[in-house]
Amino acid sequence: MVRLISAALLSIGVVQAAGAQTLGDVARKEEERRKAVKSSGKVYTNDELLPVPQPSAAPAAPAASGDQAATPAPSQSAGTTSAGASASDKAVAKDDEKTWRKRMTDARDALERSKTFANALQNQFNSLATDFVNRDDPAQRSVIASQRDKVTAELERVKKEIESQTKAIGDIQEEARRAGVPAGWVR
Repeated sequence: MVRLISAALLSIGVVQAAGAQTLGDVARKEEERRKAVKSSGKVYTNDELLPVPQPSAAPAAPAASGDQAATPAPSQSAGTTSAGASASDKAVAKDDEKTWRKRMTDARDALERSKTFANALQNQFNSLATDFVNRDDPAQRSVIASQRDKVTAELERVKKEIESQTKAIGDIQEEARRAGVPAGWVR
């Protein structure tokens, strides 16, 4: 047993002595390696890439509010230069991105408000149910029961609202997918 332990300790000592390097040694070797490497290659930027062609016609999108109307995508006439068209396309795309992001943000905010309201109603219902059980007076119980029924009806209405808002978010995402909108705009 003693021989086994001493053999293990001896082998660990030999391995540590062979593999011991200081941080300075490693840094010097890495610096030499980096000097030997000439260049990592060409770096591409967004300006050097070819622009993505715009769809020929924008799909009809339902307006978020009554005063907004769907406008078709601007078409490039024969007299327009590609530089002028790309600048206007960038401006239109930027506005479109803002519109899509605003639609999703508004829909998600409405959903979050409804969920918060549903939680508050559920807490109120639980409180009224506890209060109802703890009352002995029939008059007080009837008042609490009517309040509890109103809260229950409101809670059911809000749950249906949450379902419709969740569906609306899915519909916006599907509409964006069909319109070719980048997924990041509707996240």
